[in-house]
Amino acid sequence: QVQLVESGGGLVQAGDSLRVSCVASGRTFSINHMGWFRQAPGKEREFVAAISWSGPNTYYADSMKGRFTISRDNAKNTLYLQMNSLKPEDTAVYFCAAGTYARGSSTYKFPSVYAYWGQGTQVTVSS
Repeated sequence: QVQLVESGGGLVQAGDSLRVSCVASGRTFSINHMGWFRQAPGKEREFVAAISWSGPNTYYADSMKGRFTISRDNAKNTLYLQMNSLKPEDTAVYFCAAGTYARGSSTYKFPSVYAYWGQGTQVTVSS
């Protein structure tokens, strides 16, 4: 089992930056890839970004490229999402997720390739 705990969400103004974190514990050696998703009220869960746990590769939803940066610190078992130039439409609960099976990177945008999920952290962007 892998446990994931997000933190760092909050209320910010449009144009601000925010970094959310996700600490992994348990069988972290089994992690192959990790990702960030978000879900706004009344909307489906949306892929934000993903990263290979042992390599340099990162992947982003087209709408997030240039504003969001995913990174990790393996020594701390921590995943980060740096969000810049935030907009009100970025308001959502942000979830981190971990997958344990090696899959093609083209699949990382699908929630189904992640076995473990955190409880989420709320990010609210006011206009």
